[in-house]
Amino acid sequence: MVETASTMLKLGSIAPEFSLPDTHGKTVTRDTAMGEKGLLMIFMCNHCPYVIHLREELARLGKDYIAKGFGVIAINANDVFTHPDDSPEKMVQEVKDSGYTFPYLYDETQEVAKAYQAACTPYFFLSDEDKKLVYRGQLDSSRPGNNQPVTGEDLRSAMDALLKGESISGQQIPSMGCNIKWKSGNAPDYF
Repeated sequence: MVETASTMLKLGSIAPEFSLPDTHGKTVTRDTAMGEKGLLMIFMCNHCPYVIHLREELARLGKDYIAKGFGVIAINANDVFTHPDDSPEKMVQEVKDSGYTFPYLYDETQEVAKAYQAACTPYFFLSDEDKKLVYRGQLDSSRPGNNQPVTGEDLRSAMDALLKGESISGQQIPSMGCNIKWKSGNAPDYF
């Protein structure tokens, strides 16, 4: 397990468009995923210990904020040749096991991960109703083995501020996790 920090894409960046299949074969785009309050994108995968550590909170967070008008989706961009536990078939089982109520999408070409400058799993990209990036930090300070409770407090605070029309601090702590498993010769140059 190699700990990798998320990139800190410039706040105010426009969320790039995408079109990806979910675990049911349905195509999801940025615009169809967008909620009236904004869109939370979570780059994650099935096997990452950091994601597994946060799994229950990710399911709760999705249920809580979809009900409040946010779109929530997850995207798996890992190379399934080298990491077969992240295959689309196993993503179907992960949705069932975890209780995720949001679409879990597969980025086979890894182009969406590159467009969002995703570096690790989990990576959170929260945009407002105008598709502008307002948060790209950690879920909370819990990590596997650090004995900090999983609360979701950092991301929840940002989402609550967006709901109230309040500004979100630009002082955001990067998310930490496993690096995206890039296909051979496909790693981006933003590291």
